Parts: sequence; structure tokens; C-alpha cells
Amino acid sequence: MRARLIAYAYLIRLDKPIGTLLLLWPTLWALWLASGGAPPLHILLIFVVGTFLMRSSGCAINDYADRDFDRYVQRTKDRPITSGKISGKEAVAIAALLAILAFLLIWPLNALTKELSVLALLVAVLYPFTKRFFAIPQAILGIAFGFGIPMAYAAVQDAVPVEAWILLIGNVFWAIAYDTAYAMVDRDDDLLLGLRTSAITFGKFDVLAIAVSYAILLLSQIWVAQIAHLGPIFWLGWIGALLCATYHLKLAATRRREECFKAFRHNNWLGGFLFLGIALGLAFP
Repeated sequence: MRARLIAYAYLIRLDKPIGTLLLLWPTLWALWLASGGAPPLHILLIFVVGTFLMRSSGCAINDYADRDFDRYVQRTKDRPITSGKISGKEAVAIAALLAILAFLLIWPLNALTKELSVLALLVAVLYPFTKRFFAIPQAILGIAFGFGIPMAYAAVQDAVPVEAWILLIGNVFWAIAYDTAYAMVDRDDDLLLGLRTSAITFGKFDVLAIAVSYAILLLSQIWVAQIAHLGPIFWLGWIGALLCATYHLKLAATRRREECFKAFRHNNWLGGFLFLGIALGLAFP
């Protein structure tokens, strides 16, 4: 039983919180902007716990979808399903259980939030399979990882204004940026398996595509800052994010596996700096 519980923990990536953080930062941006400052505590707690549950559920679905490919990829060959520690049916059951728990969490919230959560689940389930036919599956990942944005606005305002969709579009390009760097780690293996990733699609223009994606993210943040009338101190966080993006490009430009993976993981800081800018810009208009 102990070995099985450890396998479950690896399945939902308890040892790798970076995915949860990359999902959480956009949600926090939206919660703070939607509430004009710190959101109600109960809504904040619901979204923080829900983010963890949905990311964990998504990891289980992803591993189930990729179970026949992971064994041929150096980085993923020891994952719980591929290595035989747990079955595919167990992974699906865990994913379903976590998704149900996440839905029960938002039950006290309004109908619009619940309706959006259904769409969020559908996108999360769809994403792992897009690597078989869609040239840039990272765009679908960006929608999945950014769906907390319209849900946060819905929970606080019972509406989804234009700024929420601008944030979501920016998040899609952020995901393309950091997950292209991530995909560069597995590019050789993915080519042999016939999978589709942005790193393969962009080819020799991969670093340029990452740069353009970061630029769209940072411009979208400026646009939202203008709409929300954030104070000038917002720029401190924005400049911090710009410096992070520049550092990531320097790492990705080496095209070495270790450096590209480092660039991916460091995006936690970029998301944190953007949140800092939003929080300070709201606190000191």
C-alpha cells in the first residue's frame, strides 16, 4: 500500500509543484483584478485548492493518454503507468475523483462559475490528445492553464469582462513560451514517435517564437493594467517579468536539454513578478 500511495503521488506530480504554480499565477492575477484588490478569503481558498486538484487530475489524464509513448522518452519512461506501478484504469479513476472534488469545491459559487468549470474540464481532458494531430498543442495547454481567469472573474463579478479574455489570450502565449522550452527537452524523442509539439513546428525558429510569445504576454499585461487603472508601481513587477523572459531566452538559445528545462521551471518567477505588479498596482493606484 505504501508503494502504491507513493506511485499515486508521482502520478499527480506532488514532487513537481511547478505545474501547479504555473496554473495558479494566472488565477491569482484574475482574482486580484476582479476584486480590485485582495479577493474574499473563501473564494481565494476555493481557487487555490481547486487549482491543485485540477492540475493533479490533469497530470493523471495526461499520463493515461501518453502511456504508450512515455516508455520511449528518456524523461518519462519511469512514470507510474509506464513502469507498471499502477494501471491505466487506476489513473483514470484518480483523475475523475480529483475532478469531482474540484467541482464540489465550487458548488457554493454562482452558476456561471460552474458552467465555465465544465468547459475547463473538457479542455483539460482534450489537451493530452492534441499532441497527436495539432501543430501547437501548447496553445490548448494555455487555455487549460488559463481557464481559472474567466472562472475567477465569474466567481467575483458574476460576469467575464473584456480584460479577462485579454488576460487569457496573454496566458495562452505564455504557455506557448514556457512549454516550447519544455518541449525542446524532448524534441528528439517526440520526432521519433511522430508527436506534434511547438518545438517541432517552430523548428529553427523556436527561440524566436518564444520571444514573440513573451512579447504578447507582456503587452497584454500592459493593456490590462491600463483598463484596470493600475498605479505606476505596477511597472516594478512588469520589469521583473521582462528580465525573467530575457533570462529564459538566453537559456533556451543554447538548445541544451538542461538549460531549456531550467528556463521552463524559472517561469514560476515570471508569473510571480506579474502578480506582484498587479497586487502593488491595485494597492497603490
